[in-house]
Amino acid sequence: MSDISLLILAAGLGSRYGSLKQMDQFGPSGESIIDYSVYDAIQAGFTKVVFVIRNSMEQQFEEVFMNRFPSDVEVKYVFQELDHLPTGYTVLPDREKPWGTGHAVWTAADQINEPFAVINADDFYGRESLRRMAEFLKNPPENSHCLLGYKLKNTLSDYGYVSRGICEVQGDSLQSITERTHIERKGDGQIIYQTDEGKEVPLSGEETASMNLMGFTPDVFSVFERCFVDFLQENVQHPKKEFYLPSVMNEVITSNLAKVKVVPTPDTWFGVTYPDDKKVARQTLKDLVSQGVYPSNLWAK
Repeated sequence: MSDISLLILAAGLGSRYGSLKQMDQFGPSGESIIDYSVYDAIQAGFTKVVFVIRNSMEQQFEEVFMNRFPSDVEVKYVFQELDHLPTGYTVLPDREKPWGTGHAVWTAADQINEPFAVINADDFYGRESLRRMAEFLKNPPENSHCLLGYKLKNTLSDYGYVSRGICEVQGDSLQSITERTHIERKGDGQIIYQTDEGKEVPLSGEETASMNLMGFTPDVFSVFERCFVDFLQENVQHPKKEFYLPSVMNEVITSNLAKVKVVPTPDTWFGVTYPDDKKVARQTLKDLVSQGVYPSNLWAK
């Protein structure tokens, strides 16, 4: 069986959540959401896990994760820092946050030489989603990447707005992906996104949404490099601009570098964008354990 890697984006600071949610405990034996993602990935056939973290998290990550998983699963980590930039670029003093999800993937180029999937650390994707991604990555078609598509209505928080990539799909091919940074379900049940100007635009909930569960062959890192350089040329002076994963997907499509196959998933997302999401996550995992989907202790020896 060919090796495939899971790249976990875990360097975000969780400003709306209020704490370091990557290592917060949600499962009955103290498991984080990351644990469930890795468990499902191993069941699906992933053989390597690479974390993207901040330098300040290193000690905690080593204590929590480096010896937690089965011994035949390779575990690595890389750092996403403000000054980790292509040659010739420097950080302005008023820049505080990392450069975004595209930058996070770019930092892992030296550690990944095999097909890989990208996930967020604080999102629960579902076993079937990771199984479908692994099936694609084990034998990826030539010049082809993959995006797992969720129904937008299955990806919302009850406690505030979220960011989602809204996909335009033709057949099973991604045509474009647009990052909407303010999507929410209103009190009357209507789903809207808010434009930069504050205008509310209605959505049906049936749209295909990206949760950053994407699959690539390693040659895509050269595209990330080129796109990141282009981004910096335009935005290095802007302290809050971020380089998002969807921009790389769009470059792949518009430049005809590869096809991006959209694989739909029936799974329902949950995550921890807000503090109140925590009780929902804990109850959902408790129910899944009661149903026998997961053992009560994922890593019991």
